[in-house]
Amino acid sequence: MMWNSFLFFFFSFFIFNLGFLEAQKVPAIYVFGDSLVDVGNNNYLNDTLLKAMFPYYGIDFPTKKPAGRFSNGKNAADLIAEKIGVPTSPPYLSLVSKIKNNNRNVSFLGGVSFASGGAAIFNVTHKNFWGSIPLTTQVDYYSQMCDQLTQQIGASTLQKHISESIFLVVIGNNDIFNYFNSKDLQKKNTPQKYVKSMASSLKVQLQRLYKSGSRRFEIAGVAAIGCCPTLRLKNKTECFSEANLLSVEFNKELQSMLKQWESENKNISYSFFDTYSAIQDIIHDPTSHGFVDVKAACCGDGELNAEYLCLPSSNICSNRQDHIFWDAVHPTEAATRIIVDRLFNGPSKYTYPVNMKELLHVSISQSLNPFNFFILLGLLVTCYQLNTN
Repeated sequence: MMWNSFLFFFFSFFIFNLGFLEAQKVPAIYVFGDSLVDVGNNNYLNDTLLKAMFPYYGIDFPTKKPAGRFSNGKNAADLIAEKIGVPTSPPYLSLVSKIKNNNRNVSFLGGVSFASGGAAIFNVTHKNFWGSIPLTTQVDYYSQMCDQLTQQIGASTLQKHISESIFLVVIGNNDIFNYFNSKDLQKKNTPQKYVKSMASSLKVQLQRLYKSGSRRFEIAGVAAIGCCPTLRLKNKTECFSEANLLSVEFNKELQSMLKQWESENKNISYSFFDTYSAIQDIIHDPTSHGFVDVKAACCGDGELNAEYLCLPSSNICSNRQDHIFWDAVHPTEAATRIIVDRLFNGPSKYTYPVNMKELLHVSISQSLNPFNFFILLGLLVTCYQLNTN
């Protein structure tokens, strides 16, 4: 009888500790990337017109107003945060602006988004109005944030926080666009050389994050770039196969790089998401996913609504739910919800080596701290001795 009581206590204590640690596993999300996950950083840039701050952007957002998302509603960063159960990470530049205005209620510990519309892996210098925050600068901003937090909360506390947080990286799409928009890039690089350089340059930035203490990464491959409305115009409304081929090749290089990167470092956990396959499956079988139009943008002008940007004077479709694409290059919220669900819960067809839900899981051996483990072990030994005596 005494053995059963202690055994019940043992497992109750064990489950309590495990459950508590599971609930605490994701304190924040730190986001790096392009317009697919930008939640407003570009609104604070003075040298770019790439801003989602005019109607009809945000028409289906909860506020019904433009919210810095290049979407009719929520984007991937919002929906991933929903899946995890944490607030959307605010734009880094919005927090910096508040600090400059002497707002003392600013915290970086709830997550931060460094993503910027138009951003790329390479530090491309855009002329005139196409400025953005390249990935290197995004990581620079993150490093500056870490320096500030180290002074505020101490290195050990920050290290624990960072190691438990999720680092979301969605980048590379604009590098593919830039390649096909630049004859100079095409002359200097074969497609194979270009994607290898993309992967190796991305690895450098991931390693910078790792050295800061980052350990859990959700990394998305590039999408089926050639099937977005603006590139369909290059191929008489059909998918631009050359861009899609480059996307496929980069995703292969990316997966290979991630495997090597993991083998070179300790305690890295990552999930790779095959965005290309996920969006292609929707395009090839739209009706089963609730879509009608897979080619045209919902908001824009000209052929496929893709010859001009989405502006207050643009044409806009009446039903955003049946379009895959919101504007010339970005998906609708409806399409993004399906993609994020596959990222989070997806089978091995879309995710490797685990999906995001599995990435969040903390195993017993990892989550149970040594002190609690030895308490439980001691209780078990005591129970056994009492029972045998």
